Amino acid sequence: MTSITCFKAYDIRGKLIDQLTESIAYRIGRAFAEELQARQVVVGADARKTSLPLKLALSAGLIDGGAKVLDLGMCGTEEIYFATKHLGVDGGIEVTASHNPIDYNGMKFVKAGSVPISGDTGLFAIRDKAQSYDEMNIQARLIAFSGAEIVSDEDFLEGQHSIKPIKLLETRQYERVSCVNDYVLHLSEYIDYTKLKPLKLVVNAGNGSAGPALDAIELFFKHQNVPVEFIKVHHDVDGNFPNGIPNPLLPENRSATAEAVKASNADMGIAWDGDFDRCFLFDEKGDFVEGYYIVGLLAQAFLAKESGAKIIYDPRVYWNTEEIVTNNNGKPIKSKTGHAFIKERMRKEDAVYGGEMSAHHYFRDFAYCDSGMIPWLLVAELISSTGKPLSALVQERIAAFPSSGEINSTVENAGLTIKKIVEHYESAASAIDKTDGIGMEFGNWRFNLRKSNTEPVIRLNVESKGDIALMEEKTNELVALIRS
Repeated sequence: MTSITCFKAYDIRGKLIDQLTESIAYRIGRAFAEELQARQVVVGADARKTSLPLKLALSAGLIDGGAKVLDLGMCGTEEIYFATKHLGVDGGIEVTASHNPIDYNGMKFVKAGSVPISGDTGLFAIRDKAQSYDEMNIQARLIAFSGAEIVSDEDFLEGQHSIKPIKLLETRQYERVSCVNDYVLHLSEYIDYTKLKPLKLVVNAGNGSAGPALDAIELFFKHQNVPVEFIKVHHDVDGNFPNGIPNPLLPENRSATAEAVKASNADMGIAWDGDFDRCFLFDEKGDFVEGYYIVGLLAQAFLAKESGAKIIYDPRVYWNTEEIVTNNNGKPIKSKTGHAFIKERMRKEDAVYGGEMSAHHYFRDFAYCDSGMIPWLLVAELISSTGKPLSALVQERIAAFPSSGEINSTVENAGLTIKKIVEHYESAASAIDKTDGIGMEFGNWRFNLRKSNTEPVIRLNVESKGDIALMEEKTNELVALIRS
């Protein structure tokens, strides 16, 4: 049996050649089709060089597993989410490594209705089936789809592919399709774009797959005479990522967007990760806005349109979100961190919106999935409707609930370290929350500690009620205890 080690709890991620190859991609596609008994599956790929060869091999496996493949070409993960539901197919797969290093790649799966597939709901069954296929049969099928020209590892890493698209087309089970126009039209329905005031927006695609989607939105705006100007930074698609892997969560990756905002006197800056399922916002001064405060903004935007709606949020930092939702006649609901948990809870509660401090934002009308395009559209609408700059929309909330941001610490024994921290603080805690990790409240400050599922790392978040000095003091105190 072939051992496949790239399957994680919610998706596939692995080091190229060692953990993820064309052969493994073929196995995964075939197993996906067979396990789900899928008749039609949409596939897409991000801008990485190896994403195209992996997608073609995946498609060959899907075809051999009995599915027809509808190929969206290069696209973002949310375009797969949209197409899966919009086209009414049995599943969708995006080949992407998002913000991971250049020598990695992966895949994200959904089944019919864009419902996520995790280890508990079929992902590991797909892995087990993929491991069970006879290697000689796999190689024979790869050769059949390649015309007997299997590329070397070096050529594969440079984006060359063994599988020939013509061979896929000859099966009549492979079709290139586009949902871009329908996707953009759907995005436009989240706001009243006819009331957007003239805005200048810096958009940084990071040379990833967000660029073409932005071009499609820009074209729609032009046709509708929407007065929004895009100032494009690192816009052209380039799988070499000459400006670094697109990951705006890293402070060192923010300067290009921030500087462009200041240089052009823009109203807002927006940057995306590689598959653009997350967006990161900068105010008109070029200052980065933490995702936590965007959750509150978007909750407020939805509650203005749907009073009494339910809002899902993660338990790392939440006082700001809870106050905004309660004050705007909404119902705040806490959920365990992670897209599978958030989406499941949103479906159960029929929540209109869910947000995580990590810049994942989920929308009921987007099949309860996360989008990196809907958030900035809603914020642009807020700027227009309130007449306030983004800094003014968030400054008051930042002052009311200052937070540390997530601080990671590598430790020898994460479980033991958390146990010691709990013992140190529990006698003084006014409330203890175990929704995800351990959360403790102490009147006007609180913290949350979580351990990584994959490495000996503890993740700390601290927030206070209107006292930045206290938040900083307690953050330093906790970090010192954790690292000692």
